[in-house]
Amino acid sequence: MTSVLYDAQGPRAKRRNVLYTVVFVLAFAALVWWVLQSLSDKGQLDWDKWKPFFGSEAWTTYILPGLKNTLIAAALSMLIALPLGAVFGIARLSDHAWIRVPATVVVEFFRAIPVLILMIFGTALFAAYTNVSSDDRPLFAVVTGLVLYNASVLAEIVRAGILALPRGQTEAAQAIGLRKTQIMTSVLLPQAVTAMLPAIVSQLVVIVKDTALGGAVLTFSDLLAAVSPMSSYYGANTIACFTVVALIFVAINFSLTSFASWLERRLRRGKKSTGAVLSAAAVGGAESTGTSA
Repeated sequence: MTSVLYDAQGPRAKRRNVLYTVVFVLAFAALVWWVLQSLSDKGQLDWDKWKPFFGSEAWTTYILPGLKNTLIAAALSMLIALPLGAVFGIARLSDHAWIRVPATVVVEFFRAIPVLILMIFGTALFAAYTNVSSDDRPLFAVVTGLVLYNASVLAEIVRAGILALPRGQTEAAQAIGLRKTQIMTSVLLPQAVTAMLPAIVSQLVVIVKDTALGGAVLTFSDLLAAVSPMSSYYGANTIACFTVVALIFVAINFSLTSFASWLERRLRRGKKSTGAVLSAAAVGGAESTGTSA
């Protein structure tokens, strides 16, 4: 039995795939055992290294304050970058050159600069030309860098999502006399949102992860920055601290992607159920009305 995309596997191919799977599982198990054994030999799996994370002191003193700052920076960046990216993405599709060209220049410029450079530039900018206090300056710099970079990437996602729609959608809207703004807001964007959602969520995950750059370079007291003082206080348990912080990042990003998957399924079901369903009595009444007319 064959498929359009590939030929069905024969008995030899199936046996070969089973063999490859077994070899891979054994190799992966050996790698995990080697890593755990190496950590055990160095004393990194001792209970004293992990005991602090089962009490409240490490969480209330180091982890939760850092997590709070991480979530604040990520939330502010998302709230600003999402609408800004949508505006620039739509502006790049404008028929007017005086709108399209500047939007293209801005998007391509900030998309080409690494986000860490934008954060460092933001730090220097706020220090030299604003009255932002030194305590708040790292947060402002991190949010500025994340917004400038991710808004430009989101602009490209929005533009690509709109261009991926069939041309007939725009032509049909023009045929019934809709203006350009109405076509974009009432026809194109509602259809493109579902298609763009996975890419948008992926970029939001990038925003959450890139907040760690502020903790590593700009003395931003985020979740990553909490590792160094926490490790020093509890006796150089660096591996344990980084593991706990990494698991927290995994939990945040998994929650974000799970919510996005639920929202995407809900949007798809909503679109499938928008059609009007007429009862038999309504159809019969319409037919009788048409006959009498």
